[in-house]
Amino acid sequence: MLQKVLVALIVAETLAAVALAGDPAADATSADDAQIVFFEKEVRPLLASRCYECHGSKQQWSGLRLDTRDGLLNGGETGALFVAGRPEESLLIRAIRREADVSAMPPEDAGDPLDEREIGVLTRWIATGAVIPSKTGLLAEDRSSHWAFQPVTRPAVPDVNDAAWPCSSLDRFILLKLETEGLAPAGPADRQMLLRRVTFDLTGLPPTPEDVESFLRDKRADAYERLVDRLLASPAYGERWGRHWLDVARYADSNGLDENVAHGNAWRYRDYVVAAFNSDKPYDRFLTEQIAGDLLATSDAAAHRENLIATGFLALGPKVLAEVDAQKMEMDIVDEQLDTVGRVFLGMTFGCARCHDHKFDPISTADYYALAGIFKSTRTMETFAKVARWHENVLPSDETRTRLEAHEQQKAKAQLALSMFVERADAQLTASGIAVPSTPTEREALYPAESKATLEKLRKDLIEIEKSPPELPSAMGVSEGTVEDVAVHLRGSHLKLGDVVPRRMPEVFTTLPAPAFPANQSGRGELAKWLTHDDHPLTGRVIVNRIWRWHFGDGITRTPDNFGLLGEQPTHPELLDWLARRFVEEGGSIKWLHRTILLSSTYRQSDRPSPRSAELDPDNRLLSRMPLRRLDAEEVRDALLAVSRRLDRTMGGSLLAMKNRDYFFDHTSKDATTYMTLRRAVYLPVVRNHVYDVLGLLDFPDPAVSSGDRSVTTTAPQALLMMNSEFVADAAAALAERLAEPGSDDASRVRRLYRIAFGRDATSDEVAAGLEFLSRIDEVRDPSEAVASNAWTAFCQVMLSANEFVYVR
Repeated sequence: MLQKVLVALIVAETLAAVALAGDPAADATSADDAQIVFFEKEVRPLLASRCYECHGSKQQWSGLRLDTRDGLLNGGETGALFVAGRPEESLLIRAIRREADVSAMPPEDAGDPLDEREIGVLTRWIATGAVIPSKTGLLAEDRSSHWAFQPVTRPAVPDVNDAAWPCSSLDRFILLKLETEGLAPAGPADRQMLLRRVTFDLTGLPPTPEDVESFLRDKRADAYERLVDRLLASPAYGERWGRHWLDVARYADSNGLDENVAHGNAWRYRDYVVAAFNSDKPYDRFLTEQIAGDLLATSDAAAHRENLIATGFLALGPKVLAEVDAQKMEMDIVDEQLDTVGRVFLGMTFGCARCHDHKFDPISTADYYALAGIFKSTRTMETFAKVARWHENVLPSDETRTRLEAHEQQKAKAQLALSMFVERADAQLTASGIAVPSTPTEREALYPAESKATLEKLRKDLIEIEKSPPELPSAMGVSEGTVEDVAVHLRGSHLKLGDVVPRRMPEVFTTLPAPAFPANQSGRGELAKWLTHDDHPLTGRVIVNRIWRWHFGDGITRTPDNFGLLGEQPTHPELLDWLARRFVEEGGSIKWLHRTILLSSTYRQSDRPSPRSAELDPDNRLLSRMPLRRLDAEEVRDALLAVSRRLDRTMGGSLLAMKNRDYFFDHTSKDATTYMTLRRAVYLPVVRNHVYDVLGLLDFPDPAVSSGDRSVTTTAPQALLMMNSEFVADAAAALAERLAEPGSDDASRVRRLYRIAFGRDATSDEVAAGLEFLSRIDEVRDPSEAVASNAWTAFCQVMLSANEFVYVR
């Protein structure tokens, strides 16, 4: 009864705005951008490999050309190629399905029919609108002049009219743009709003009522600076910001794809990332360890262990482990690694050049295979035989040595037992007076039946020990492989090879010294040094832009994973360069970058726009106010546990309830993974193809691909989650218990609830509304229910479902 009353009151009364139905701008998506990426990654390569030979630049059978935008849109002699959104009516789909009343494509005498995956790619493309990039490619010399490939400048800090507002150089770049457009920044956020904002931003957790009280009492001029330093020093900081990095590193505890087996040791990489952020590991070192940690010389056993774990970055990608073509599997893994490195560290889509020269960016197919040679020379897999096994690095430690020594002792004991038995058996033969053969096999043939049985058992025991080495502490990672340069794979196929391309860097980066690649190493070390060169035009800009995006919701360049020609121009290019240059000069300190951003007047603005700002800067591209931010999925879950005082702050380790390489889905097709833990969400298992539903509903990204720009949606299932899920109901009940302090009246409890849930004081109207809500619950409750606990549980659930709980202002 009470549950029905709760739902009715939430919907009808709307005491607090319910369940994520917030900022309309939060619904904005980049669907077209996603479709363009899909076209370039999936559709164009398919057309190139299967269609261009007959419908390309050299010949156009039936008047149809498929390698240009106009050709795709105009179709051929038989009419339009597709009807956007309706694949079943599209000539292209009917032809590749070889339906009876259309000409089959490709013709039966011109090649094999498209397989189901290939048909699925083209069907999905048309079903989702048949988006074709508007750009058709530019001359290489024009593309190389793109802003992102130019050296990072040293812009002068600008003068501004309102010299009183900026409290940092950063602010002057922001204010200059605002003044140029005739705008002024918003006023400062109040202290409670600012405390909640910066606490969530840095730790992913809400401030406690004690935090609020302490900050409000602190009247020192540097109280806010002290707060920022305290939050940066909190272990929760690394958990929050490590999770951001895990998004771009496509972290997962399972392989996904065809063989969804457990990454049983991936957690070591996750813990490495959390620790790296907490220790403020310099970014150049952080990058180098993930690309080439196994190649770094060190006499420190702990550092060597950490370096090996870091290379898990290259090994975490999804793999088709049941692929029967070993060469194809290997090149698919190389492609995934190369594309991930390009997106994460450079904001470049190198994968688009696997089958053909990049259609937009100045990356040639030769550039692609020059880089591919680095990863082809790297060992990622133990074996490619079905079902393939990825490589893991054994981690040096006292535990490792102890296990190895114990195994060697066990094996030596079994060998000794075997040899002593043979000696005794041979001695018994000699004592019996018979002629003893000279060979062991002949002697054993004369043993009594009982001795033969004992001998067979001892040998089996030894073989079993030798076949069962100890399970040593290990981590997903890479090591050096057979060094080789790679030939261009024509149209991406390993079956059609062109010229061999020596390992090198893309030719567009002319301002950087070209590294020399050793003949006896993969070149990952050289790649890492090249990426971390102080004057690299992309590395510093990309990471600075990522940190900015994770603070403000949008990057200075709003396409953080794509700095190429399809990406957006930066809104404040001089600020981006100033930050990138200073970041390098500060030793790549992420915490320095946080302080620079968080201590600025820009960050400390209110979220309330003036009428003029709302009109002239509706998308807040100029940062005329602080943007409203919906909490990430992990923040919502962890905040529910935190306010109900149930959050377990234990750090590190694995929560997987299965062995390394075991299958997540058995013959029942049910995933038995449990998420019923009170640990922080960063430690929950991430299962590809089956993400935890609470996180999935709240826009957790696809863990199979690098993602530096989470989407934010507003959907009915999110509201239902907050109103009806057992997880939220349990949090509400625990929060109600927290409020039940002896001697406190209902009005005091309402005020305390606002401090806990929203980090601020309740107004008198809000206290009155809360008391009225409790009264109405009492009027309609079932007489058998205890009003004191259930009414407060209902009220707490309303508060936890409110906009103000799941949004940060």
